[in-house]
This record gives sequence, structure tokens and C-alpha cells, in this order.
Amino acid sequence: MKPANVISRNGSAVLIIAALLIVPALIGTMRTEVDYNILNYLPKNLDSMRGETILDQEFGNAASAMLIVEKKTTREIMDLKERIGKIEGIAAIIGVDDIIDPNIPREVLPAQIREGFFSGEGTLLIVQFKGAATSPGTEKATREIRKILDGHSYLSGSSASNIDTKELSAKEAPLYIIFACVFLTLILGLGMESWLIPFIFIAEIGLAILFNLGSNIIFGKISYLTQALAAVLQLGVTMDFSIFLLHRYDEERKRFADKRDAMAEAIRKTFLTISSGALTEIAGFLALCVMDLAVGADIGIVMAKGVLIGLIGTMTVLPSMILVFDGPIHRFRHRPLLPTFKKTGRFVTKYAILLCVAFLAFFVPAVYGRMHTQQDYDLAGALPSNLPSVAASIKLKTEYNMATTHFLIVRDGLPPAAIRDMLDGMDSIQGISSVIAIEKYLGALIPEEFLPDAVRKIFKAGGKELIIINSTFKTSTNEASRQLDEIIQVVKRFDPNGLVTGEGALAKDLVSVAASDFKRVDVVSIGAILVIILLLFSSLSLPVVLVGCIELAIFINLGLPYYIGEKISFISTIVIGCIQLGVTIDYAILLVTRFKEELRKGLPTKEAMRQAFESSAPSIVTSALALFFATSGVALLSKMSILKSICGLLARGALISMVVILVFLPALLVVFERIIASTSLNWRKPIRKDASAIKESNT
Repeated sequence: MKPANVISRNGSAVLIIAALLIVPALIGTMRTEVDYNILNYLPKNLDSMRGETILDQEFGNAASAMLIVEKKTTREIMDLKERIGKIEGIAAIIGVDDIIDPNIPREVLPAQIREGFFSGEGTLLIVQFKGAATSPGTEKATREIRKILDGHSYLSGSSASNIDTKELSAKEAPLYIIFACVFLTLILGLGMESWLIPFIFIAEIGLAILFNLGSNIIFGKISYLTQALAAVLQLGVTMDFSIFLLHRYDEERKRFADKRDAMAEAIRKTFLTISSGALTEIAGFLALCVMDLAVGADIGIVMAKGVLIGLIGTMTVLPSMILVFDGPIHRFRHRPLLPTFKKTGRFVTKYAILLCVAFLAFFVPAVYGRMHTQQDYDLAGALPSNLPSVAASIKLKTEYNMATTHFLIVRDGLPPAAIRDMLDGMDSIQGISSVIAIEKYLGALIPEEFLPDAVRKIFKAGGKELIIINSTFKTSTNEASRQLDEIIQVVKRFDPNGLVTGEGALAKDLVSVAASDFKRVDVVSIGAILVIILLLFSSLSLPVVLVGCIELAIFINLGLPYYIGEKISFISTIVIGCIQLGVTIDYAILLVTRFKEELRKGLPTKEAMRQAFESSAPSIVTSALALFFATSGVALLSKMSILKSICGLLARGALISMVVILVFLPALLVVFERIIASTSLNWRKPIRKDASAIKESNT
């Protein structure tokens, strides 16, 4: 028996197997760790990442935080330091009392120390953790610090920011799903012929999402971006599989007496279209794997897996659910409330040449806008300002003139004169607010041995010396980038093997990596889709036409921010092209498949297009709206700018692709049909009749 017949005749068994898989999927979902720091996905061979490794392994403080305490006496501050120092996971906590006698009045302290550690009623402390910012130990230690702080204390740094991101993401994620499900239920209810269908679709795709999230346990850990995007993206990009299958099933029900035979035929006839669409989506997501920034591979692999699981679910679980609930589905049938698109079909065929000219003309402003759209690399600004970690960072900037902290790692044993010359070079760099180093506070005649061992161990370990530099420039700005270039030049002059790390250096490397990633991802995704379409239709011309249409939609989508004066996240720029290309090319494939089918029936070109358009447009519109509503909820509700940017562009891209496919692609296919026919195999080959499949006349 053929697989399609096995599925259609064993629906109950399929559903039982799916139900049994829910338990391991839930366990896998709960045990998959989530990483909330994108900087962890930078290539390990970068100097900044090598520096982070040394901070972790040699100094035991890959993460640090700045703590501002206000309205406290010297004794209270020292007691607080002692309490924090006892917390498990804390490597050290540095205050002014570790450098000079705490009993010396603030007014007589050197300006360097006074300005670096005091501001108004506030005192600055530097907290150093034993583990990385995202390690469980650092997270636990940060939470313990927050427990003992009062309303006049402010803790900033990556560890605090990661906790705030984690809590915000956990709070928002259920809202994304609720929003998507509510609006998908409404749009599917309007576009489909039964009020029950939306619930069946969402239930089946919900299972596929759960299986995808549960199987992420094989990776051990995924990024918070992947975790937040996976459900809504999978819901949006695989919904069209379900729509295509149901529409074909409804057509086949008119031809077969047994609904199981109709479903088997629907599975057979849609498998090529759906699997081809799935293949292009998988190719689009896997293109992200060529990024040096590993978060691309993280998103790409998880989503490619999700599309594959969605395809399997559409071909197995969904048919079983439709057949089981076939009675109630038909009991709640209604007339589709979407238009028939007959007038639009006549318009695009009648004015095909004019639309082709308009298609080419649109490329000029779209490409220009795309080339001039500004990108936002500010990871620190990705969170709302009312979060505790962000409020603390703002306070550092406004009261201590300190926006970023750089860590310099140089060879221990450099001549004291060379170290002092290097520190003087640092002081002369614009935007440096303070430099913290052993040599900075030792006079020329004071031996290093006079310092307490606890302080000396903070700055020297494993043959390396640590220098801490505080900057007034915000991370990911042009000023910060130029400052880091100058710092690196000074360091390399005295120690060619010296390293500069910290959030600022990591973010600077992130900008460089992102620039090369964008070009690489674009080339790979376009090339992969071209090859897939070439093989699917055995055509040399169709890949160019279809990819050209979606590329126009992408250029319009990424170019619009320039014309409306918006910046977009750099990550959005990288991922949106391949995702929009891979996902919305499905709409074009469906239209071309139906157009070819009508041509093979012997219809004239324009009539074939009208028939194909009328039968495909409802599915395309419903699919595009499904993707729009699945992602727009995140864009509207999320307070994390990266998520808002990615999902906002995806939502808008779905609508733009829909318009381009429904307006320009039919015109291109009609005008260039002869060229397509001459460059494609079996383009107009007649369909062989199969009379045995026709429903018996007495039914």
C-alpha cells in the first residue's frame, strides 16, 4: 500500500503516536538551556574572545559588574562589601579602601581616585565573578547580590542584564503565542470554509512546535533569540503547508466517494509543492549557518529542523486530524469571506506588459533605500530603560561619566617605566574617564609587595597583568570604535601579544563580523534557492523570475526604513533576507505550479493564468496573513528591540511578498511564457487522464 493510503487509513494510530511523543518533548523543552548573551556567539579566535577566555581561566573573572551604593557611611559600605564577598561565585569586590586607607577624607584624595569612585552621595564598587556572565554560578551570585541591596543601590553589567533579559523574555513569550493564536484563528476562520479548521491547524502545528523545542535538547543550549522566535516563526512559516493540503483535499472530495481516498490523493498531489516549499524554507534557514556569528547557525538549525518537523506533521498528523473531525468540520462550514480575486486575476493578465515595466522600475528606489538604510549595533539599548540593569547603566553614564569598561591583558614583567608610559598613553585617549592598574596607585618608590595579596591577585595572575579602563563612550558607537582602535595601538606598542576585551571590544568585533556575514548569507541563500527551483521545475528561466520577485520584495522591505527614517538591528539585516526569501518563495512556487498545471490542460496562456490565480490567491493571501499575524504580535508586544526588529520586518515582508507575487509575478509569467516554455522541460506536456479516480456518477 502506498504511504499516502497508509496514513489516510490509519489516522487513529498516527494520533496515538503523536500523543505519546508529547511527554519526551515536554521534558526536552524544560531541560534545554537558554543563553541570553549574543556576544557569546562570536568566533573564538577573535582577540576579544581570547581575552575573555584568559579573564575566565587565569583571573577567574570573565564577568564583572559595577555597583553604585548611595547614602551609606564608609562602615556600611565595608560591611556590604564583606557580605557580597562571601557570596558563592564572587571572585572579588574592589572599592577605594582596597587602594588607600578608607579613613582618609574624600576631599584630600587624588582627583583620579575621587572622580573614579565617588559621585555625589554615591560610591562605586567593582564586582568580579568567578565564571562567565551567563554561567549558572554568576547568575545565582547576581541574584544573591540583588537580594541584599536596597533601593539606593544599582547593579549594572552583563550578568545583571542577562537576568533582566531572561525574565523579560519569559514574561513576554506566552503573550506572543496568545496573540498569534487569536489572530490566526480569526484570519483562518474568515479564509477557510469551516470555523473548526483554525483550531485543528493550530493544534497540529502546536504539536510540531513542541516536538521542535523538545528536540533542541540535543544541542544542550540555544540562544534567547532562537527560543523567542522559534514558536511564532514555525507557526507562521509552516501554516501554508496546512492551508495547501486542506484546499487540495476539498477539491479531491468532489472527485472521490471515500474521503480517505480523497485525502490520500490530496497528500500525493500536494507533497511535491509542500515539500518543495519546505525545502526552500530549510535552505533559507540553513544559509544562516555560514555566519561567523554563531547565533545564525543557532537560529538556522533550530528553524530548519522545525520546518522539517512541520512538513512531517502536515503529511501525517494533519490528515489524520482532518479525517477524524471531518464530520464536525463540515457541520460548521460557512462561505469563505475572502474575495474570489477574479477581478484581480483579469487585471494582472490584461495589463501584464505595464506591470512588467513597473516591476523593473520599483527596483531603483528599493535598492537605493536598501543601500542607505542605517543599522543599529547597540546591544545595550536592546532592553527597555526601566529595567534595573539598564537604569544602573544610565546612572553610571550620567553620574560617573562611565558607559563602558575595557579590560587590558598584558604580559606581567613589563618594565615599570613601560607600564607607566602605556598608562599615560591611555589617559591621553579621548573618552577615557579612569584607568585602574596597580602601577597607577603605586608611587615610584613604593614596592608592589606593599599591596595586600587580595588586591595583587586581582590584577596579576598566570603571567598576565590586568588593567581596567572606564570609558565615557557608549558601546557600539563610532566614538567607542575609534577609542578602541587607539587603545589597541597603544597596547600593541608595548606588548605585541596584549589583548583588549570587555563588552565594548566584543561589540566592536560583532560589527566587523556582521558586515562579512551579511554578504555571505545573501549569496548562499540566493544560490541555494536558485538551484532548488531549477531542479523543481527543470527550468533555466523560472529560478531567475521567482527569485527576482522575492528579491524585489526584500529590497522594498529593507529599504523602507531609509525613507521613513528608522534604524534596523544589524541582526535583522543579516537574517531577514534569507528567511523572507526561503519562506515567501512558497507563494511563488504554488502559483507557478498551478499555472503549469492549467497550461498542461491545454488552456491558452492568459486563461491558464486566470485559472491559476483564482485557485492560488486565497491560499497565498491566507498564508501571508498567517505569517503576518504570527510575527506582528512579537513586533507589537516585545520590549526587546532585536526581537521587535526581526519580527516587524518579517511581518511587513510577508505582506510585501504577497503583493509582489500576486501583482508582478503573474504578469512576468504571462509576458515571458514562451521563453519559459523554451527553457523548461515538459512545461506544456499534456496531463494524462486517470478516469478511475473520478467519483462514480451515481454519487
